[in-house]
Amino acid sequence: MPKITPCFWFDNNAEDALNFYASVFKSARILSKSYYGDEGPGPKGMLLTATLQIEGQEFMVLNGGPYDPFTHAISFIINCETQDEVDWYWDNLLAGGQPEQCGWLKDKFGLSWQIVPTILGRLLQDKDTLKSGRVMQAMLQMVKIDIDSLKRAYEQE
Repeated sequence: MPKITPCFWFDNNAEDALNFYASVFKSARILSKSYYGDEGPGPKGMLLTATLQIEGQEFMVLNGGPYDPFTHAISFIINCETQDEVDWYWDNLLAGGQPEQCGWLKDKFGLSWQIVPTILGRLLQDKDTLKSGRVMQAMLQMVKIDIDSLKRAYEQE
């Protein structure tokens, strides 16, 4: 088991979230599940915790009650090599959720994700500050990141 495992705290829909994330990420594997028993505090038979592995990273999901909703303070970045990959994760994680600026979205459970093409970091770190500045300005105008638009901004003379 890894030394650090992020835990997603859900009110009462952790099993729905677990199945949703397992369907979005092709590499996902559900590793374990435990359920509330007679002693509670949740209803007997409701998922208590589960462990999900995505791209080798383990995550725990927990039905912990309505006490701690998700915020932007924690988000998960998905690094994408192609526009098709950006589109896949954007479209699937956004289903029932809310789009936000600069490649951010909140999924239908309120968890924040950043869908980021890997080229963005390379373009923003270019030593030519005019080029990197144009890329930044282009990105700030986007909701879902568009790789071709980033490249056009970078190459503009």
